[in-house]
Amino acid sequence: MPQGSLLGPLTFIVLIDDLNTDCMIRKFVDDTTLSEFIDKGQTSQMDVNVIQLLNWSSNNHMNINFKKTKEMIINTSHCNFPDKLSVSGVEIERVNVFKLLGAHINQSLKWDDHVSAICNKAASRIYFLKQQKRSSVDPDDLYHFYTTVIRPILEYACPVWHSSLTVEHSNRIEAIQKRAFRIIFANFDYLDFCSRNGVLHCTKGDICWPDSFFKVY
Repeated sequence: MPQGSLLGPLTFIVLIDDLNTDCMIRKFVDDTTLSEFIDKGQTSQMDVNVIQLLNWSSNNHMNINFKKTKEMIINTSHCNFPDKLSVSGVEIERVNVFKLLGAHINQSLKWDDHVSAICNKAASRIYFLKQQKRSSVDPDDLYHFYTTVIRPILEYACPVWHSSLTVEHSNRIEAIQKRAFRIIFANFDYLDFCSRNGVLHCTKGDICWPDSFFKVY
């Protein structure tokens, strides 16, 4: 089936429907995540689960990209880490932060890395906002550019992580919005603009972003 065809994703999902292991498995198109809980005194069985995955992939004529395969340990009990996974003589890289379906997850289950990543990415796109401003683009068009090109970066996958934001995280995210608005509009009152245009904002010390993620412009 040609790549990019309408039935391609659906057909792939049908093909991997019977992919299962003895541990928890989460599948999203061609991304598969295996996870297990290791109680104190127990040993990891992830190597067995990976062998099951390899056997299935071999039987179904699919290859695993070991360069993109990572291992991350979320350790809350400070017990000894299990040995690193090794598959077919290839050692799986063990990481502290991993980008899973666009969300940066770290081993402490905090969102510092994700907030830094989305803020840096959004800030880089403000450059194009500045270029349009210098070209005398209408403020309404600049605002549309912000809501369609920059703000979605700050809101991506927000149902997963918004409830765990700290005040510092929230302030960092809103600082991007304030920076963009200063470029788009000259001599404006930020709080008044947000109120008149239905854009949620933070007051000092509040964690306000969760409700704004579902705003439709």
